[in-house]
This record gives sequence, structure tokens and C-alpha cells, in this order.
Amino acid sequence: MARGDQNLENKKLVRLDRKQDRGAGSAAALPLSALLSQALVAFTIEFDNEAERQMRHRTTRHGLAEHVSSEGSLHAPWLVSLVMWSNCMQFVGEAGVTAGELELLARTKTNLNGMERWGYVTVEPDPADPRLKPPLSAWVIRATRAGRKVQEIWAPLFGVIEKRWRERFGDAEVARLRELLWALIEKTDLDLPDCLPILGYGLLSKGPEPKRASATRESDAGSHLPLSALISRGLLAFALEFERESELSLAISANVLRVLEEDGVRVRDLPRLTGVSKEAVAVSLGFLQKGRYLVIAADPAAARTKVVRLTAKGRTAQEKYGELLGAIENSWRDRLGKKTMNALRASLERLVGEPTAELSPLFRGLEPYPNGWRTSIPKPTTLPHFPMVLHRGGFPDGS
Repeated sequence: MARGDQNLENKKLVRLDRKQDRGAGSAAALPLSALLSQALVAFTIEFDNEAERQMRHRTTRHGLAEHVSSEGSLHAPWLVSLVMWSNCMQFVGEAGVTAGELELLARTKTNLNGMERWGYVTVEPDPADPRLKPPLSAWVIRATRAGRKVQEIWAPLFGVIEKRWRERFGDAEVARLRELLWALIEKTDLDLPDCLPILGYGLLSKGPEPKRASATRESDAGSHLPLSALISRGLLAFALEFERESELSLAISANVLRVLEEDGVRVRDLPRLTGVSKEAVAVSLGFLQKGRYLVIAADPAAARTKVVRLTAKGRTAQEKYGELLGAIENSWRDRLGKKTMNALRASLERLVGEPTAELSPLFRGLEPYPNGWRTSIPKPTTLPHFPMVLHRGGFPDGS
């Protein structure tokens, strides 16, 4: 295919991607990154809902008064998401771990201040360290009593949710997906973490430092990794490649930028169109507005309603987003092999199905339990095209 024809195809991809959020299209119209994202977000939400049901915890009714679980107490830990197991709690054993060791083991940073404040860990100088003021990297992290209880709940849940997926989608389908994801991961030259990193400034993903490319842990066999870790590694590899070529993060481009129009979109509609929280939308809009990719103005047709409109710069960035998605998929097809790449897409497309709440098989496991915090917010009509993992607790939609 000529380069001009390929660019045209890539632009069609992003237009189809936006069309899908208006109620048309199918998983075949979605880029690989969106397929990976929707599978990962669905797994995470199902995991989080089950963890919330089983553990004593505190949370809010989404911004309202503090809520204490019926079996809990005021001393229970604050509710967080799967990512906080993957980047922190799985490595905090009985003897504790230093802050520096934790980051090496996790291959990414955690929100250590949050995990201490939320009641999962303590962070203190090592009593055996003779230095008067040891650096934070030498401080020892230990699980609290509540944190140890949560570890007991979280650890087996990866197997529990994967078993549900095998029952829902079929043993052969999940086994094949795992095999294909591992084939993809083996082609990467980075020692990737088991989860997506907490997004940084500009909602950029941060991969492992080059000096950590030589394994800090024993090499993983794909069969020993949770399904969520396999999906996360593949998606992070995609994001890092995208962000090497883009001025904007994949998180911003794939969610908010993707659904905007020059004719305008109401701000209040963006959480529904993107599947991410109001807080994550606000951060994205602030960054895009500062960069002059969009303008926000009052809607002349409706009082107290704000409308977002793409600028010419924003339209160019939106088109580049589509072109980059296609270019990366093509390069991966060359690297992985056309047959394997097509099989990976086909497997993910079967999981995602028609990507709406009414039709996608992924939504079958997302109904929150009674009294779960997600019962207090509107039900999603779509899932994010890239997880919004923020410092707020690592929830995949930025909640």
C-alpha cells in the first residue's frame, strides 16, 4: 500500500473510532490500543467490585459523605483499585521492603503517600540503619494489619476473575488470548510492570528506566502472570511507542481528544462519551486548553452549559492520533507476524463485541454489588479507550 493510501486509511480509522461512540460501529473499527484498554478496564472493574464486596473498607458515595462498609469500621482502609496491588502490596511481605526496592520490584512508582494515608502500609526509617537521616529510598514499608487482610483477599482474586472469564468466553478463547499476548510481550525490549503506571504530567505513561531493562526479577513465564498483567504490558508497550511520536499522551488522545468536534461537544457529555470520570475529563481539558488544542465557551443555546470546540491545532492532533494508531499497528504486524497480529485482534474483538453497554460481552461482569460505590454513579455506556490511572487510587476510569 502506498504511503498516501495508508495515511488515508489511518484517518478513516480515527473517524470510525469517533463514530462508534455515537452508537455505530463494532470492535473491528477499534484500534488495537482501544481493544486492549476495554478488556483491561473490564477485568479491573470486575476485580475491584469483588474486592469491595469482600473487604472492610471506607470510601465516599462519590463525593458525598464518608461511607463505611457494613462489615467495616472507621479504622478500615480506604478503597483503592487493582493497580495498587500490582505496584505496591504484592511486594510488601512480612519483613517489609525498602522504598527503593519496591520501585525496582514493581518496575514503576506507587502512590506511597496515599497507601500510607489510606491505611495499607506504614513507612518508617529502618531501626537498623545507623544513619541519622537515611534517604526515603532506605525507609522500610510494612503492611498494616488491615493491609495484610486486604492482601489475603486480593491475591486470589486474579484467578477468581479469570475463571469467570473462562466460563463467560470459553477456556480456549482465554488461553489463546494469553498465548497471543505473551507472544507480543516477548517482542518488546523493556522490562515492563504488571500494571499501567500512574499517569504523570500531561497524563503521560512512564515506562521503566533504561538501566532497568535488564531484569530486576527472574524472567516471567507468561503462564504465571495474571491476565490483567499480560494486557497491561501489551497496552503500555503501545502507549510508550505512541508517546515517542506524539505531543499528546495516548490517555488524552484516545479519550477526550478523540470525541471532540469543531462544531462543539458539551462538557457534561464527555464522561458518557469517553467512559472516564469527570475528574479525568477536567484534567484532560485543562491540558488541551493550555496547549490551544481546543476552546471552551458558553453554549448560546443552553444557560450554564459549556461547549468544547476543537481548534485547527486540535483537529491536526486528532488526525495525527489516527495516523499513529495505524502506523504502530502496521509496525507491530511486521514485527509479530501478520497471522499472529490478526489472531490477537480477532480474539480481543470477540471479547469486546459491539462496544456498548447493551451489546458488549465485557459489560456482563460489570454490574456492581448492592451498596457498592459504583451504584451511586451513572452506569457507563462505553469503556475508556485508554485507562485513566490516576493518583486518586488507580481506578481505571479515573474515579
